[in-house]
Amino acid sequence: MKMLVNVSFPIEPFNSLVREGKAGELIGRVIDDIKPESIYFSEQNGQRGAVMVVNVPDASAVPSIAEPWYLNFEADCEFRIAMTPDDLMHANLNKLAAKWNGIPTS
Repeated sequence: MKMLVNVSFPIEPFNSLVREGKAGELIGRVIDDIKPESIYFSEQNGQRGAVMVVNVPDASAVPSIAEPWYLNFEADCEFRIAMTPDDLMHANLNKLAAKWNGIPTS
């Protein structure tokens, strides 16, 4: 399944890694290991950040995606399942609506 992974890098240790000339190499090694479908770097909540699209065969793959960011950058990672339009069509929303329509909430 595809997942969106938001990575947020705290100012430290990232600044120190940049000053030491290590940030780029570490990011390259992590990307080579994770092999995301795509990755984009941007600001997130006033900090450096990245958004990746990764293919995750099952939940046991999540640590191999998160740990390199945690251990090397003390980063925060958020994982979200991503559906394509085809995935959403296979969810059979009409059937779910029929099943759950009109059920009291209290």
